Amino acid sequence: QVQLAESGGGSVQAGGSLRLSCAASGLTYSVYCMGWFRQVPGKEREGVAVINYDGKTTHAESVKGRFTVSQDNAKNTAYLQMNSLKPEDTAMYYCAAEPNYCWGKPSRGFFRYWGQGTQVTVSS
Repeated sequence: QVQLAESGGGSVQAGGSLRLSCAASGLTYSVYCMGWFRQVPGKEREGVAVINYDGKTTHAESVKGRFTVSQDNAKNTAYLQMNSLKPEDTAMYYCAAEPNYCWGKPSRGFFRYWGQGTQVTVSS
């Protein structure tokens, strides 16, 4: 059973930084992909970034140059470094995992496993 636990959310002023972590347990697959999504009330959950087991990454256009996804395979942990945060980045951020390779920008439905989410609030 795969379990994901996010941490690192919080409140920050515009222009600040946060680093989210996603600790995975039970992700014992040779091929897998981990993703970060975000959602605000009343809107669809949108993809932010994904990283494959081999380190290949994809970032949404809205966060390119500001957010960076990375992973520590030894710790089974994925990270989302968020810099130059904007008020529109305010959302609940979710970690997801899927024992398959991520090509392009997979949608929410591609991922089988999800964390509970961590809130990020950016004030102006």
